[in-house]
Amino acid sequence: MSRAAELLIPLVPALAVLWVVWRTDKEREPPLVILGTALLGGVFGAATQWLVRKAMVLTNLDIDVNVAGQGMALLFLFAFVAPLGEAAKVAALWPAFRSRHFDEPYDGVVYASAAALGFTFAEDAVMLHTHGATGVWIARALLALPAHVFFASLWGWGLGRARQLREPGAQFPLLFVFAVIGHGVYVHLVFGRGPTAMVAVLPLLFAMGLVAFFLARDLRRRTLASSSSRITRLSIASLEALSKPPSLRAFREALKKRDRPILWRWVLLGGFVHIGGMVLGLTAAVLLGRYAQLDFSIVDEHDASTAGPVALLIAGLLAGFPLAGYVITRAGELGSLFEAAAASVLSIVATLALLGLVAPVALVFALALAPIAFGLSCAGAWVGRADPG
Repeated sequence: MSRAAELLIPLVPALAVLWVVWRTDKEREPPLVILGTALLGGVFGAATQWLVRKAMVLTNLDIDVNVAGQGMALLFLFAFVAPLGEAAKVAALWPAFRSRHFDEPYDGVVYASAAALGFTFAEDAVMLHTHGATGVWIARALLALPAHVFFASLWGWGLGRARQLREPGAQFPLLFVFAVIGHGVYVHLVFGRGPTAMVAVLPLLFAMGLVAFFLARDLRRRTLASSSSRITRLSIASLEALSKPPSLRAFREALKKRDRPILWRWVLLGGFVHIGGMVLGLTAAVLLGRYAQLDFSIVDEHDASTAGPVALLIAGLLAGFPLAGYVITRAGELGSLFEAAAASVLSIVATLALLGLVAPVALVFALALAPIAFGLSCAGAWVGRADPG
């Protein structure tokens, strides 16, 4: 494939997403500042790739588990590659952050997304030039784009909030650490393992899109609120208008709502219900696979054509969580989501501990799916709660 095609493959979707992000901002930041931030992101992205390659040569480490082994690959990824990548995006955003145009939380999302898109373009261009624009590497390039934008927009919002409130606060450092962890897990699944492992990021992409939708909606509602409550809280009218589906604030209130003491027996019982839901979901997936004549024994991490059975098992596993959350809140006539949420955490921690002992190779996959499982359990509990008002 020609050099021009290798550049167009990451450039076209990056420009399209950048245009969409810019259009969602009602105040429309200056296009030249947006493009300048994206250009800086590309420069720092190329520099990051150079540093990573130099580090690989000096240390004989790699993010690929087949080259460095799982333990050393994860160490290199989380201790160097992921923090360096997120820090490079912050550096690209910094001139815009110091400018007079950066004056509301959503500006952080816009400029962080621009920096991330420039970074992703440079990363993907180097990757496609090095490995060739084959099907697997094109898929990896396209999968990298939404993840970079999502994780950067999280700490970008934290920067925007800190700038508006004129105080540092804890949002940016906490969200930055979360972005580094999420970035590391995502890169491990997409680039560090075989092509079949990319199936595990599909639920993550769906979760990212859902969270981004709710965050964008709540940020727009904050913008429409009165100046006194614009940043710190939503108006009651806004909450009522967003009650179906719930806003993030309404969801948080339902999670911590206390009309009575915490019913710990339902937390403990709910843990077993969630484990039972996982077993039931996996059993249903296996039976469905047998009915569809899928051969689970042919699954090979390095053969993308065998990803079907893996996707079916993941879907079955995750399907048990909303069912368990619904059953717990309905059976206990609970008005709060706390018991179901705590029960899901209990079951997830138990599963991670078990996998750490018997199947460490599956631990990263479980960590990637854990936030999605938690969210699905809370969604099921929301539907089944006794006091929807």
